[in-house]
Amino acid sequence: MDRYLIESPHEAEDCDAIIKEIHAAGYLHHFEWGCHDGDHCGWAIIETDNREHAKQIVPWRVREKARIVKLEKFGSTSKTHSKK
Repeated sequence: MDRYLIESPHEAEDCDAIIKEIHAAGYLHHFEWGCHDGDHCGWAIIETDNREHAKQIVPWRVREKARIVKLEKFGSTSKTHSKK
């Protein structure tokens, strides 16, 4: 499985609804939130098979604003950082 960073911005008035939807989907424990600091966004690192599944975790009302980033680690025994 691959690891993805999910960044899910939303408007202040949508906070409660977004959090309830992510909780209902079973992913609330993965997310951390910046709402109380004035940055209405949630971040999570999820292990899943593909980018599309990671995006489906984000509630539909803010899905188009979400950013999904595939994460990799670099080390002496793994591949190195280079542009493809």
